[in-house]
Amino acid sequence: MIAYDLQCSNGHRFEGWFEDAKTFEKQNKQALIACPICNDTAVTRLPSTFAIKGIKSSQPTTFKPKTPAEAEIIMRAISDYVEKNFDNVGTDFAKEALKIHYGVTEPRNIRGVSTSQEEETLRQEGVQFLKFPAGEEKPAPPSSSESESD
Repeated sequence: MIAYDLQCSNGHRFEGWFEDAKTFEKQNKQALIACPICNDTAVTRLPSTFAIKGIKSSQPTTFKPKTPAEAEIIMRAISDYVEKNFDNVGTDFAKEALKIHYGVTEPRNIRGVSTSQEEETLRQEGVQFLKFPAGEEKPAPPSSSESESD
């Protein structure tokens, strides 16, 4: 048996188990595979994540900066990458993250700010996020509720 990560044309992701790749292809061509959320039969395989276990160690490799300067360089590089490759949704971070999580909007990389209460809600809903320490960042755009009241 082989498990595939699948996605319908509406963006819903789900898993399917098949005897082999040929079985998946045959069932997919016959529109026998349907999204469990919306019943859409336009299904595609997603690239699967995998891991290759090393011979010498089964423990993941952890990088530890040797100096505070090296740590600062790494944090700056990460910060620059996030700034260039993630949409800044400002104070709407939790709202946008939930929309993406539930398939209301297209998946994309987002960044912004959230309150402790919003972060707890995201955790309870199963939304994964990474919190970075506050730094010298450009001001966030106003939230949609602030824009509407102007």
